[in-house]
Amino acid sequence: MKSLLALCCVVLLLTGCAAKPDQTRPQAWLKPGVRVMLPPPVIDPAFSQQQLLTGRFKGKQQSLLVLLSADGQQLTLAGLSSLGIRLFRVTYDASGIHTEQSLALPEMPPASQVLADIMLSHWPVSAWQPRLPAGWTLVDQGDRRQLRDNSGTLIAEIRYLQRGAQRLPVSVQQFAFGYHILIQNLDG
Repeated sequence: MKSLLALCCVVLLLTGCAAKPDQTRPQAWLKPGVRVMLPPPVIDPAFSQQQLLTGRFKGKQQSLLVLLSADGQQLTLAGLSSLGIRLFRVTYDASGIHTEQSLALPEMPPASQVLADIMLSHWPVSAWQPRLPAGWTLVDQGDRRQLRDNSGTLIAEIRYLQRGAQRLPVSVQQFAFGYHILIQNLDG
């Protein structure tokens, strides 16, 4: 009996140790009560964009200039003021999410949430599908990408503009959290 108890303790201890790395990986909310681990920051081909983001939440609208870059090793997002002063920088790499904030910002969502929206927009469906909860879908249909929960409810919709060979996100509507982001690409 003692050896069985000792074996169970060892198995639980090993299981706990094995689970810890996953718990430290960046996570984001898909809707209230449903979290998901973000895909790795690796993407091919690499890209770099300058964007003007205009967000609407609870009847308020704010705009922010951002520099977005993904080089195959890390994803970096820097927010700039209208005068070009860096307000914040978020980097997601193999070691996790790192944030630097230069100035206090009004009601910014957590860095992992911002990265989740960016990654839902840019990363291939194949990078997301294995991370979604059972029954959830992420589907591309023409100029739209839709995230639906296990009951078929539309959680988020991303709209795209085709520019040559590039498919650029132009809006993210997050129905579960009630915000809408318009994306104006300033490159080219």
